[in-house]
Amino acid sequence: MEYVDSPRHKGLRQKMVNALRAKGISDARVLAAMNLVPRHFFLDSAIDWLAYTDDKAVKIAAGQTISRPFTVATQTQLLQVKPGEKVLEIGTGSGYQAAVLCALGVDLHSIERQKELHDGAQKILGIMGYRLELVFGDGFEGLPGQAPFDKIIITCGAGEMPWKLLNQLAVGGRMVIPMGSGAQLTMHVYERVDERNFREIKYGECAFVPMLKGVEN
Repeated sequence: MEYVDSPRHKGLRQKMVNALRAKGISDARVLAAMNLVPRHFFLDSAIDWLAYTDDKAVKIAAGQTISRPFTVATQTQLLQVKPGEKVLEIGTGSGYQAAVLCALGVDLHSIERQKELHDGAQKILGIMGYRLELVFGDGFEGLPGQAPFDKIIITCGAGEMPWKLLNQLAVGGRMVIPMGSGAQLTMHVYERVDERNFREIKYGECAFVPMLKGVEN
């Protein structure tokens, strides 16, 4: 596959960013990062036009989806990352969210349980020149050897609290996670106040594929 970011793609991406701003995304750094990353690189070239024309999730490999731009922008804005912060992502998927975080200058560590998706993300993110740690493994386990993390982002819907992840969050850190059962998911932010206490903030409803344990080769 040839990766080309043409003037047409850039123009469509600018329209996407303008639409995100109109929908309430106000973080200028998040908008700039999403304007920088070619979302169409993460889709099959036959449907690359879907990357910017519809604010919808798009099916990718392994029965998964690449989240809609508004979802990526919302989670990234809630995460409140700063350049150089150590960030853990659960659910690499296509690699698009990872690319946006890399464009924001974080030290990113990302886990994917589907080998096909892990390999695909590793390839495209390498081609794009992003430097990060990509791990094939169980997201529920996190990366205890790399903890603590300043920020943690979960890009799939958790039916239960992943306590191991919460405990890998640094004091003063934030974890953004969709939680709920079935299609009834709500975006949550957890802030670690001290070693024992967390502050919970609930945001609006959202839609994600489920967070599953184990790995699939």
